[in-house]
Formats: sequence, C-alpha cells, structure tokens
Amino acid sequence: MNSARPWPTLVVASALTLFCAVTAGAAGSAAGTELTRGPSTAELRTAAALEVAERWRTWPTGRIFPATLPYSAEQGGHERAHRVGISPHATCGKDAVDAKAVATLRAAGCKGVLRATYVDALRGVLVTIGVVALRDEPGAVHARSAFADNGKPAPGLRPLAFTGTVSDRFTPAVRQSGSVRQAGPYLVLTTAGQVDGRPADAAGEPRPAIFAFATDIAERVLSALSTPKMPDCAAKEWRC
Repeated sequence: MNSARPWPTLVVASALTLFCAVTAGAAGSAAGTELTRGPSTAELRTAAALEVAERWRTWPTGRIFPATLPYSAEQGGHERAHRVGISPHATCGKDAVDAKAVATLRAAGCKGVLRATYVDALRGVLVTIGVVALRDEPGAVHARSAFADNGKPAPGLRPLAFTGTVSDRFTPAVRQSGSVRQAGPYLVLTTAGQVDGRPADAAGEPRPAIFAFATDIAERVLSALSTPKMPDCAAKEWRC
C-alpha cells in the first residue's frame, strides 16, 4: 500500500509550516522589541504624573517644608520666613481643617494633610501652611470649594502651635487671614495670625498687608510639589 501523500498536499503543508514559523518569528521579534525598547513619551509623562502625586508621601517633610522660605517684604526687598515646626500627623480630620471642610475633603479623596508653622522675619506674624493631597486633580478642584477664597481664615486650615515656642499662643481664635491655592492633585492652605496671640476681633484696624507674605511662601511650597519632572532613566531614583 502506498502511504505517500499526493504532491499538492505536501506543498500546502510545507507552506503552512513556513508561514507558522515566520509568524512565530515575527511575534517573538515584536515581544523582544517591546521588552528592550525605551519608554515612550506618553509613558514618561504618566510616570512623572504619578511621581508628583506621591511626593507628599515620598519626599522628606523637610523638603516639602524647608527650614526657611523667601518672600517679598511689605516694606520692599526680600526676607525669609523661618520654620517653627512640622506636625507629625497627616490626617484629613478636624484637627487639621475646620469641621465644615472635613466631609468635602473626604468625598474628594483626601489622602493626607501635612502642616508646618512659620514665623516671619520680624517675628511678629505666624503662618501655618497645609498641604492637602487629593486622589487626583479633579478631586483637588472640588475640594477647593470647601475653603474660603476671599482672604478670610474660616472655613480653612487649623493653626499649628508648638508649646514653648513663639507659636504657643497660635489658636483658632487668633486667625486673621487665610488662603487656598490649587495645582495638580494638591491644595496648599494658609492661616495666619499675630505672635502676641491677640484675637482677630481685638486686632483693631485690619492690616492685610502684614499677612500677604503667607501666600508668597505657600506658592513656593505648591510650585515645588506640583511641578512635574520628566523621568531620567539614568538616575538612581527612576526605574525605566
């Protein structure tokens, strides 16, 4: 019995074998290329955005809140505000912000609120700066609506006092000015008052100019946190 396949069948089988081999080779080549190629621009931008969103957690607090921050002085020239202290807590609760704002922050995906207090160069005005980390930029935009945006201190950030320091009388009753700024997934809030502890309603004629530097130093904190940095695949801190 002749068991040999007819010639046309052998030709078709050979062609199919060759096709499968070529296809497998092409797929392997594509997979190899995918594994060895560098990251695309879109991937780098995504990585940069993720890095920005995690800075509040991955950066040392001393980098977020430097020991001194420069600002433009009321009388002209440049001065530096000095850090009094940094809170060890990062909760989104009413110890950090006024109770009226807590529900909005949580609904917007609040991850944490970092706070630090500074005193101006003349040691007459205290400012607490608060960094609110949200889940994303839309969440930050929504959360901003919970805070006064007219220079009023409430509803806003709670002042942070440190016993035995120039800030030990910095209570909510002392607040005279506040601000809110937003960029990316962050809000930066400020609340300011005078070192002598006088209540806002006993401060006499308002002097908003003495608190103007608060927004200046807040902008510096916000800019550092929210400005993306494209990944450098040659640097140790990046894995590309």
